Amino acid sequence: MLPRCVPNEYDRRRRHLIPRLEEIGLKVHTRPVGAFYVLADARHISNDSLSLAKDILEATGVALTPGVDFGEGAEGFLRFSYANSMENLDKAVDRLGEYLQRRN
Repeated sequence: MLPRCVPNEYDRRRRHLIPRLEEIGLKVHTRPVGAFYVLADARHISNDSLSLAKDILEATGVALTPGVDFGEGAEGFLRFSYANSMENLDKAVDRLGEYLQRRN
């Protein structure tokens, strides 16, 4: 069971995660409010979010939700949850950043 998290902690994680995602080349067009997910634009990497999410999982161990799961308008995006520790969020972004560098 995950520890209960107060809203301020989610806000802190959100404010930390979004710039980290942008540093590795993913764009966040809309800042989430009242949720613990962020949708990042990965269309410059692939227009097939399902295949990309699977490849990321296999290559890095980082589980993301493909945008296509949320409809055609979200295809090419990846959904990140920040309902985890700051340490784990940083590890995930570090692994993802390394993965993206290898793809270029």
